[in-house]
This record gives sequence, structure tokens and C-alpha cells, in this order.
Amino acid sequence: MNTVKESRRGYWVKFLISFVIFMFLLIFANEWFWIPMPFMLTYLVQALDMM
Repeated sequence: MNTVKESRRGYWVKFLISFVIFMFLLIFANEWFWIPMPFMLTYLVQALDMM
């Protein structure tokens, strides 16, 4: 059980990092915002344990 929580915590951290990059690109270089989107959404699905 503990390893599952640690694994999901890592996915949450990766999701938050990709979300920050996503928002940065959306604000400052909006033509490139879609680059981190697949990573952000993949880590979100993994963090929610839906995959």
C-alpha cells in the first residue's frame, strides 16, 4: 500500500511540473502550449489511477 501511494505521488509531481510548463507556454508562447499537453494529461490520468 505504501509503495502505491509513493508511486502516485510521483505522478502527481510530474503532473504539476508539466502543468506549470503548460501554463508558462500558454501565457508566453501560446503557439507551443500543446507540446506539454500529452504529458500533462497522461500523468493526470496515472495520478488519478484511471489507467
